[in-house]
Amino acid sequence: MKRLFLLVCMLSLAAAASAAPEVNIVPKPLSVEAGDGFFTVDAATVVVVGKDAELRRVGQLFAAMIEPVMTRTLKVKASADGSKIALAIDPALGEEEYLLQVTPAGVDVRGGSPKGVLYGLQSLRQLVIEGEGRVPAVTVKDKPYFGYRGAMLDVVRHFVPVEDVKAFIDIIAMHKLNRFHFHLTDDQGWRIEIKKYPELARVGSVRKQTLVGSNRNSNEYDGIPHGGYYTQKQLRDIVQYAADRYIEVIPEIEMPGHGMGALTAYPWLGCRGENYEVWTRWGISKDVFCAGKDSTFDFLQNVLSEVIDLFPSEYIHIGGDECPKVRWKECPLCQQRMKENGLQSEEELQSYFMQRIEKWLHGHGRNIIGWDEILQGGISKTATVMSWRGSKGGIAAAKAGNKVIMAPNTHCYLDYRQTAQQEYEPLGPTRVLTMRTVYALDPYEQLTPDERQYILGVQGNLWAEYMPDFVHVKHMALPRLAAIAETGWAYDRKDFADFGRRMQQFRKVYDSAGCNYATYFFEGKDE
Repeated sequence: MKRLFLLVCMLSLAAAASAAPEVNIVPKPLSVEAGDGFFTVDAATVVVVGKDAELRRVGQLFAAMIEPVMTRTLKVKASADGSKIALAIDPALGEEEYLLQVTPAGVDVRGGSPKGVLYGLQSLRQLVIEGEGRVPAVTVKDKPYFGYRGAMLDVVRHFVPVEDVKAFIDIIAMHKLNRFHFHLTDDQGWRIEIKKYPELARVGSVRKQTLVGSNRNSNEYDGIPHGGYYTQKQLRDIVQYAADRYIEVIPEIEMPGHGMGALTAYPWLGCRGENYEVWTRWGISKDVFCAGKDSTFDFLQNVLSEVIDLFPSEYIHIGGDECPKVRWKECPLCQQRMKENGLQSEEELQSYFMQRIEKWLHGHGRNIIGWDEILQGGISKTATVMSWRGSKGGIAAAKAGNKVIMAPNTHCYLDYRQTAQQEYEPLGPTRVLTMRTVYALDPYEQLTPDERQYILGVQGNLWAEYMPDFVHVKHMALPRLAAIAETGWAYDRKDFADFGRRMQQFRKVYDSAGCNYATYFFEGKDE
């Protein structure tokens, strides 16, 4: 009889366990403990924030997030009886850490800061949308693995209007990323208003036409001028919009290469000093900023003075990638600069260039990030390296004691095709990065435990040569950005099969937010 009783109990427990609702959260939380029952978020539910003005703003953001599945926008109040979602700051938690507790009686979301609370609400958002308001009882304890979790958007090759930039920031926030890398200047245009140099916006922001088809084999152009830039008022608005979602905007001003937008506006910045034109093709121009003229550095410092006034970020990205040295080899002033400073190669001249800019930025309270080519000729220990040519640059930088952000093209270039079935994909680079490949990123590749301390985090990049509009941007970013986010947030607990299961529900968040996305991964057509 006793054995029978025990058997019945075990079967009952097994049945209860099997009946327990799945909790699907992306990125994967640190721990999830299922409870009993459900809480229903409906028109009567109130978001309770006490007297904290910042929590009130966070609560209003959450109410807007779930509005598509509600009959009306939830009220946000200092206090309330009845059905409520209570928000609070818990000093015992880390800044980005949160505790989400759902019971049939209500919801509590606590964070170490308002940022942590918002992350908890992003998780709750997923549960509300998945269940259409019916949220399973659960306790979620969570915090990110890496401190730097970013996404880059190139707005040079194809200009992105302000409202779409804000929509991209919302997508970043949805994935619990915390950095927006804003690629603002390149050979194909200059996208930021600089008041001291108005020709940058008037002349440097416009190319006379754009390549049609692949850069590898096309000589056809559309014959239509393409331009656009952000005013300083618009940029301040974008920065504030991101800050309201606890996202830091990192501007990138390319140098010493990828500067044709600036050289066209002010020809004296180049070694040749004349006959420059904003590029209409993709690729790399031989014309770069002249390293032999002090006026070049005066110009860049004046530009950066306005940049740092607009962007309060810890970092300023100064490029440093793909800088041909042909003009420097031909330029008497560059060669004289090398002689005066005992530089043995043009690679060392690039190092001189970057270190001079870095010194100026340090003097103004900022740190630099550069692409991994800044390792050429030697760099200071205070420079942060963003590794894009695979992981080798980041590995070398970490071994040398420099901070590193891993963004290798082998895993993080989200403009690459998502499936080998080419008939499904729009025009773009031929390389394929499936969801599985993106998810397989290991930021610690080939590093010892001591060297791992230099890896700050990860970033997904979207280069826009073949993305003429924001619909295309979203198609390439989603859902693969979720794989980047999970590596950044949950590196120590990644499981691709489990990730795939959770993503089947997470796509409902994309649907709710009105985001188009590629469906190959969900249909099993990406591999």
